[in-house]
Amino acid sequence: MILEFIVIVIYSIALLFIFIYALGHLNLLFNYLNARKNKDTCEKFDLFNPKETPFVTVQLPVYNELYVIKRLLNNIAKLEYPKDKLEIQVLDDSTDESFAKTAKQIQELQTNGLDIKHITRDNREGFKAGALKEGLKIAKGEYIAIFDADFLPKKSWLQETIPYFKNPEIGVVQTRWSHLNRDYSLLTRVQAFALDIHFTLEQVGRNNKGHFINFNGTAGVWRKECIIDAGNWENDTLTEDLDLSYRAQLKNWKFKYLEEVETPAELPVVISASRTQQFRWNKGGAENFKKMKWRVLKNKQTSFKTKVHGILHLLNSTMFLNILIVAVLSIPMLYIKNEYAHLKIYFIVLSFFIISTLIFFICYWFTYKKIYGSGLIQFLEYTGMFFAFFSIAMGFSLHNSIAVLEGHLGKKSEFIRTPKFNIKSVNDSWKENKYLSKKMPAYVIIEGLLMLYFAFGMYSAFIVGDQGGDFGLFPFHLMLFIGFGYVFFNSIRTKIFI
Repeated sequence: MILEFIVIVIYSIALLFIFIYALGHLNLLFNYLNARKNKDTCEKFDLFNPKETPFVTVQLPVYNELYVIKRLLNNIAKLEYPKDKLEIQVLDDSTDESFAKTAKQIQELQTNGLDIKHITRDNREGFKAGALKEGLKIAKGEYIAIFDADFLPKKSWLQETIPYFKNPEIGVVQTRWSHLNRDYSLLTRVQAFALDIHFTLEQVGRNNKGHFINFNGTAGVWRKECIIDAGNWENDTLTEDLDLSYRAQLKNWKFKYLEEVETPAELPVVISASRTQQFRWNKGGAENFKKMKWRVLKNKQTSFKTKVHGILHLLNSTMFLNILIVAVLSIPMLYIKNEYAHLKIYFIVLSFFIISTLIFFICYWFTYKKIYGSGLIQFLEYTGMFFAFFSIAMGFSLHNSIAVLEGHLGKKSEFIRTPKFNIKSVNDSWKENKYLSKKMPAYVIIEGLLMLYFAFGMYSAFIVGDQGGDFGLFPFHLMLFIGFGYVFFNSIRTKIFI
């Protein structure tokens, strides 16, 4: 009974953390709905008045972006802003043929009167954070707009964001990501679904009540003074954007989130590229929890509710570890439940996991319908996407849990950029992309084994107990089987075709 007791305790703690996280999202939903009633009364710069038009530096940190660099530079050159108040820094750490291609295009843009500079370094020290910090030393702008290589801001983007800095307390203006290739595949639709949740429910829900949000590494603008005051860019975590965001807000800088301003970007179309991105984000989140938790909790100027939301925000990625624990232990729990009848009441109480799922379902629906509409067809599409998202997210839980554990344990790793593809439609191919890894990680085999493990969980539903089976966890095991199967077979498939 000792082993069973340990399983029950660990399973219960993991479920409790998921439930608390769900309650946090429910509170964010109330904040989100409340925010939609508020009118924006923010004072703004009048950009038609040259005296009120500030100098802006656009930073483009790039590294071996062969497939998207031309598209990026052509797009940025179209930004509508007074040329005498705008400079563009291409922070280029590239080591391949894209470097020469970039240099040539920059020269062409310079002949057209654009103030654009090709800034290079002898090494990649500090990776993206190091490049941003290096460019900041010579940046002429009072405000620093940052775009990753796969982002394509609209011509009017600076006109829609810069005016908000008339409020001297605002240190960052962040915009919402949208998706150039959302409908390319199930993988891109699931990624878009997850990002839409973050950029609607979470960012608006936190920002509306003055809770900490994060600059998302791109598609936002920093006040240069804010970056310096907060301690400048640091590279001791893989998510330097989240790190600097928290340090700035702990120094009482305000962030302005603009849900209505979209910045289109390309989603990874290959599962290995998505893994790279997910690993960096999730490990960086855990590293920032380790780095920032006591600073948040001990800050006397931060309200209790903001501290709670801040800690839950920093623990975002740790939810994958809780999900994996609940998933793996759910099959032993199925047998324990049917072996020890006197624990029946306890297992009824544990069913609040269903409540957590229902909370997520309701919260995410409000964000989905804001972007895609609220009719019956949209609701049916949403329902299918919700279960696809949950299944595939659980399929990623092993890989993401490894990232989280490395982050909490302090294991350092390089900043590995997400490969870009310049893919717009299903007719475009990713197979010749030179940046894709050809190695097969060992954990892919474990994901295949977990797929079989949850197939056993479904089989167990028919044979446990003496009352003709127990199907309470069958839908959960079915989603886990589908999720791990999807991740496993797609990982194998892409390696075959590279």
